[in-house]
Parts: sequence; C-alpha cells; structure tokens
Amino acid sequence: MNLKIAILAGDGIGPEVMKQGVAVLDAIARKCNHQFEYSEALVGACAIDACGDPYPESTHNVCMEADAVLFAAVGDLRYDNDPTAKIRPETGLLAMRKKLGLFANVRPVATFDCLLHKSPLKEELLRGADFVVIRELTGGMYFGQKHQDNDMAYDTNIYTRPEIERILRVAFDMAMQRKRHLTVVDKANVLASSRLWRQIAKEMEPQYPDVTTDYMFIDNASMRVLTEPRFFDVIVTENTFGDILTDETSCITGSMGLQPSSSLGEHTPLFEPVHGSWPQAAGQNLANPLAEILSAAMLLEHFGLSREGALIREAVNASLDANVRTPEIQTDGAPHYGTQEVGQWIVDYIEKA
Repeated sequence: MNLKIAILAGDGIGPEVMKQGVAVLDAIARKCNHQFEYSEALVGACAIDACGDPYPESTHNVCMEADAVLFAAVGDLRYDNDPTAKIRPETGLLAMRKKLGLFANVRPVATFDCLLHKSPLKEELLRGADFVVIRELTGGMYFGQKHQDNDMAYDTNIYTRPEIERILRVAFDMAMQRKRHLTVVDKANVLASSRLWRQIAKEMEPQYPDVTTDYMFIDNASMRVLTEPRFFDVIVTENTFGDILTDETSCITGSMGLQPSSSLGEHTPLFEPVHGSWPQAAGQNLANPLAEILSAAMLLEHFGLSREGALIREAVNASLDANVRTPEIQTDGAPHYGTQEVGQWIVDYIEKA
C-alpha cells in the first residue's frame, strides 16, 4: 500500500517521539512491502516562531493533501506561564481539529500485565480493563463564544443536535464492534447542554437494540473509571469532560506515555499520543515513544493494515516484557533506556520478526 502521511512533530518532546514513530513505520514498510511518503509541517510554538501562526495555511494544505496525519504534541512554557498571551500553541491544535473536521477522538484504554504495579491503583481492580473513550472534539466550551477582561471571563458550552448525533453514532457503532455496552457521560442534572446529549442518546437507543446503554454523571464516572475500570466498554462524552477523563485514565495504564489515540471526521484522519509536549524533558532522551508508536499502529489499522498494526503491538509488548523501557515505567535496578534506544529495539524486533 502507498500512503501519504503528514508529519507534525510540534514542540517539546514531540520531535523525539515522532522520530521513533516514523522509524517504526519505515520498518513496517520494509518488512511488508509498503511505501510511505512523508511531508513534514509546522504546528504549535515552533510554527508561531516561524510565521506567527500555530496552524499556518501551509500546514493545513499538507494535512489536506495527505491520507493521514501523524501528530506528536504542542505546548511551550513561554505560553503556559503567560496567561495574557494572545496566541498560544494549543490554539493551533484546536484550529487543526476544526478545519479538518475531526469531531471524534478515539482513545483506547488497556492495561499491560507487566506494568500493573506501575499504576497507583490495586492490581485486582486493573487486570483485564479494556475500554474506549469517544470524546467529541470540535464543540463545547473549547469552541464556544469566549470573553476575558480583568473582572470577568466566560466560555460558552454550545452543542447542536447534528454535532451530538454524529458523535453518538460513532460511539454506538464502536460498541457494536466490541462488547455492546455504551456509557453516556454527562452532567444532565446541572447543564442544559448535557440534557440535550441525554435526550438525543435516548432517542437513538432503539436504533441499537443490541447495545446496553447506561448514563452516568461525569463526577460519578471520574470515580468509577478508577474504582471499577472493568465495568466500561465504550464511553462517549463531550469535549471538556472527555479531555479530563482521558487524562485520568493514565492511572490505569501507568503512564500517559502508553496511550495512543485517533481523531476522525470529515477530512484527513489524525493519529496522536495522548500525552503533552513535556518541554522540561525536551532533548534529554527521556520521553516514552510508545504512545507515538502505538498511534502509528492505529494509523495502519485505520487503512486495513491489521497485520502490520498487530506486529507493532507485538513489538511494543515484547519491549515491555524485556524491560526495555523509559525511566517512568522502568523497574528498579533495571538498565536505563532512552527514547532512541526503546525505538530502535522495536525497529529491530520488527525487522527480525
């Protein structure tokens, strides 16, 4: 298969983990006789530095012309520490989602048996946890009308019926492919927008009679994701709740460096790790590349290359079992491996498979 892939490394540790993601894709291409053509583009703080725009039109054109986007992370301490900044790296990420129409963020959450001890949660709660969070990505407070002055600020949480219906359809369809259990997470006891979500979900339930659908307030869901993670199969929720909930799930995997995701919608699909740019670690060969590498696996699987995706997952699992791990998930007394060493080990595994 020939694929054109836009490469958006972004800021902080982004370029380091992206280098390993591309190296793994190249290993798959050699192993399985595929051709992947890469086009690099700027996003985030590096794009602001280069042209004053965190998601310039030239980058958007590269994304639109590609079959898929492999993205890493945006964010810079210069902007994190300046609440008055008029333009921010994260604005570029929001613009990319909006302009590409990426309304459905798919974040799988699963445990690795050899890393259960790295979670702050009890192993008996975690073992066998395997669910997916579907987060609406282009609506809600992140995109609603905003205002800020010295005395008042607000963000409006607006959702329309078409926006809610399309993300719920993704979630119901995903549940049909898995264990046929969907949990709709909202705050319908307080928020009007959540009550519309719940109303529409209940209207759609009869279209999916084989799916068991339940409803949960976000505060309860935040607790039960950590105390009963095996209860869940597919979770669907709005933008802000989904952002917070999926970061919380890193307590299940043991590290945000292990969580990939995909963002799907109207135009080019995008694949990215859940973690941020961690600017304090940039250039130190400390960042875990596995989420980026697993995002590359999701990219391949999106295009029907299930065998290739499975080989990447096999290599990742083998690296963890062999204690080839970056410091945040390494066992006490085991050898130190950095970003490059972990990536190279996985490349070598694929080439020898």
